[in-house]
Amino acid sequence: MTLFLLRRLAVALLVAITVLTLSFMLTRLSGDLAISIAGPNASQEDVELIRRAYGLDRPLILQYFDWIGRAVLGDFGTSYFFRERVADLIGQRLPITITLGLVGLAIALAVAIPLGIAAAVQEGTWVDRTVMLVALVGQAMPSFWLGLLLMIVLGLQLQLLPISGTGSWEHYVMPGIVLAFSAIPALMRLTRSGMVEALSSDYIRTARAKGLTRLSILAKHALRNAAIPVVSIAAVQLGFMLGGSIVIETVFALHGVGFLAWESISKNDFPVVQAVVLVLALIYIALTLLADLLNAVLDPRLRTE
Repeated sequence: MTLFLLRRLAVALLVAITVLTLSFMLTRLSGDLAISIAGPNASQEDVELIRRAYGLDRPLILQYFDWIGRAVLGDFGTSYFFRERVADLIGQRLPITITLGLVGLAIALAVAIPLGIAAAVQEGTWVDRTVMLVALVGQAMPSFWLGLLLMIVLGLQLQLLPISGTGSWEHYVMPGIVLAFSAIPALMRLTRSGMVEALSSDYIRTARAKGLTRLSILAKHALRNAAIPVVSIAAVQLGFMLGGSIVIETVFALHGVGFLAWESISKNDFPVVQAVVLVLALIYIALTLLADLLNAVLDPRLRTE
């Protein structure tokens, strides 16, 4: 188990270094940062002053290692637009994004796992076909369109839920549903395929021969093995939700990290953009590592790989 953990940590570290490098280089490839900060009407003298003030006149390799050294210590610099420490800005907004992602994942799991089990148990019937149709619709439906539809129906017409803000748990229901809708198809299909494979295996036939109840077979034996890939995809989906929350947060006016990224991109606030990309990527890496460890706990055979 120790060797398994060390290998996974080494891979996570390499991915983190790659993300550090890419998030730095992509902002530089987008153009001259000094001109972007100064604006299109700035004089050449103003551009040069800004270039020297922000250290953009130094060699690129020195800027890179300087940024890495500060980022490792949690110092992402100061926002050009908000005039605040980037770490403080992200610290204020991150809880909103994480809460939204967890709500979305909880809704997705609560819907996808029961439907996936039902489709596997009733394989080939109208139940199975209906579940697969739901998965197809969920995969094809644009999240922003679903968000606007929920706002009109649940927020304006029925007035059941607030359409914007973060004042209470009710504000997270509609955006959580929208996030969940994009994750439900993958979770549902994976649960179904895992359960179909498990229910046709020898140990399930042995459990039936022993006279175990159907509920016991499904919950204690089939679902335990079918849940192994679901754990991995759930962690990946949570990472996608956190990284893709920019659209949902913009639609519902949730001032999380996604909305902060949109504001920063529109204002050419590159320190914030770099930091948001890095933080979300590190969260994604941590979630993937956690999924690997949970899978190793569920299936000891994975520890020897």
